[in-house]
Amino acid sequence: MKTLAIVGSQWGDEGKGKITDLLSAKCDLVVRYQGGNNAGHTIIVDNKKIVLHLIPSGILHKHCTSIIGHGVVFDPFAFVEELLAMKMAQVAVTPERVKISDTCTVITSYNRLLDAAREGSSDNKIGTTGKGIGPAYEDKIGRRAIKLKDLRDRNLLMRKLEENLIEKRVLFEQLYKISYPTVEEECDRLLSVAGQVLPYVTDTFNVLDRAMANNKKVLFEGAQGVLLDIDYGSYPYVTSSSTSMGGIFTGCGIPGGKLDEVLGITKAYTTRVGMGPFPTELLDEVGEKIQKIGNEFGATTGRKRRCGWIDLVLLKYAVKASNITSLALTKLDVLSNIDQLKLCTGYRVNGQLVHDLYPGFDLSAATPNFIEMDPFTDDFQEEGKISKNLELYISQIEGHLKIPVGIMAFGPERREIVFRRDYF
Repeated sequence: MKTLAIVGSQWGDEGKGKITDLLSAKCDLVVRYQGGNNAGHTIIVDNKKIVLHLIPSGILHKHCTSIIGHGVVFDPFAFVEELLAMKMAQVAVTPERVKISDTCTVITSYNRLLDAAREGSSDNKIGTTGKGIGPAYEDKIGRRAIKLKDLRDRNLLMRKLEENLIEKRVLFEQLYKISYPTVEEECDRLLSVAGQVLPYVTDTFNVLDRAMANNKKVLFEGAQGVLLDIDYGSYPYVTSSSTSMGGIFTGCGIPGGKLDEVLGITKAYTTRVGMGPFPTELLDEVGEKIQKIGNEFGATTGRKRRCGWIDLVLLKYAVKASNITSLALTKLDVLSNIDQLKLCTGYRVNGQLVHDLYPGFDLSAATPNFIEMDPFTDDFQEEGKISKNLELYISQIEGHLKIPVGIMAFGPERREIVFRRDYF
């Protein structure tokens, strides 16, 4: 048995999809354990762009089974849209290849309406995707969630929707003053796609247990990044789930097993979508150049990503928070031929030099300390060959974090990813 977790080590958008795609070619199962269709994993195969939001990246390999664990909040309509997109891309999606936990929390119209109403009325916006993710997790924690298995019983679904709407009705009518579907309308809406979704719904916990008992190779695929974790992230500008390694144990389970490795996907620089503090953000022409060359727009929302230098203080914290054992360094090509090159190795906070963070650390009070390095101009044309300057850049990262860079990526294609160590 071999188990490997892939997590984002920054604020998401690090390029997890293409790394998962490559590694899933060598494994038997790929498992999503948190988040929902607010994720966006972009994979380029033979110049064809495929964007996955719910279905794990392993779907692109015929031998691989994709599992959506119970920690995921599930929009059945988004799933049906993705099924259609996969069909158009000539990717076979069958109940044998995709299995969804019957206890996934369903994202309802009420969740999406509440998400949009809150974000639209707030002066202190979090920067959510508006897809109902947070309110769905609220329902789960509040013990009033609709579960996928409820779509099998209309009477049960009607009763649970009525209970679910009791508090939301007051919010919709009295606070936000917006219209909303009746319980019967919402029930009909959910049941209209139930027939397309339920064939994929099963007991994924024991599917995973049997696979691990039979020494199958399992890849756990995270969405977003450690710095967006509900507990470890830059709260309150975070997502609503456990994006770090810990989310695997609660969001799908590792029955009788353990994680052998945790691979942190890391951009060669730093980006962030939405609001919140960003110590190394570049508000100048260099930041604009990186944004333009890197095509830094969200795969799910299309929002422009803020760009800055790589932040080794935050990365060191992410390594600790998620027990990361090695890194995949992506988008190295974006920094090639940039006139300057900097790394943040510490913060100044109230006159004190800080190197170690903790959950809840106030990033807005941090002024970054940079070191400058000679820029690199690699064209990555010769396989396995990199310049001395790039090697020094990678060595600086490895030395600071005390873990190796196991993968280098210098483009979106599979052939533009180099393995410096063997994972499966």
